[in-house]
Amino acid sequence: MAKKKRVTKKPSKTTTVKKAKKKTNTKKIVLIVAGILLLVIAGAFYLYTQDYYRAEQSVSEKYDTDEYKSESVRNAYVFYPEANLDTGNGLIFYPGGKVEAIAYAPLMQQLADKGITCVLMKMPFNLAVFDVNAANRVYDEFPEIKSWYLMGHSLGGAMASSYAEKNYDKLAGMILLAAYPLNDADVSSLTLYGSEDYVIDKSKLIAAEYKMIMIGANHAYFGNYGEQEGDGTAMITREEQQELAVKLITQFIADTTD
Repeated sequence: MAKKKRVTKKPSKTTTVKKAKKKTNTKKIVLIVAGILLLVIAGAFYLYTQDYYRAEQSVSEKYDTDEYKSESVRNAYVFYPEANLDTGNGLIFYPGGKVEAIAYAPLMQQLADKGITCVLMKMPFNLAVFDVNAANRVYDEFPEIKSWYLMGHSLGGAMASSYAEKNYDKLAGMILLAAYPLNDADVSSLTLYGSEDYVIDKSKLIAAEYKMIMIGANHAYFGNYGEQEGDGTAMITREEQQELAVKLITQFIADTTD
């Protein structure tokens, strides 16, 4: 007996159209969900970055002016020494995470008073991680500087060490305030931190080449932005902490300048 041929029923035009519509709808749903997730993430990030430490009002009023804003370096403030005090050394500063850059102006001014040209960088969203190579915008604008130093506070210090690892040939030294190095950058370095600093993970300071504990100091008093969550209570004033830091920094620069 001859076998009957199996007839494959072709899907009707209506079925094909329905399947196509179903795929299209699925894609639309996926895109809509992805879009909503991106909006939620963007919104959360925006709220996160808006919750930052602002400089003291008196500091902002004094320093956040055209007098200190750099005309040649994007997103930077410059603090020049008096001509008769100029040592020919320059210092680039990376602010701490979620700290308004101008909060470090008093520290920069004190260092400028010691003969050091200081360039204070403003970071995107107040986070140095988004502009690790900010220092590259500085060098060519100050041809008179003989030796450059890179300094950073907290997260800014970590990002400074990340930069120094690949750009050590541009630097005479690196200074970390309440921060630990992320690598073994081939550059002379100084790490300063306070005995009352409860923000930094002190166990990671072992990697620092040369570290010095500042008795009575805490995490926040390197800048002028009030108290910091989770920090210890300083046993010295903010002015005393910054004065001591300036003394140690200028001595380090004097010892390492060619």
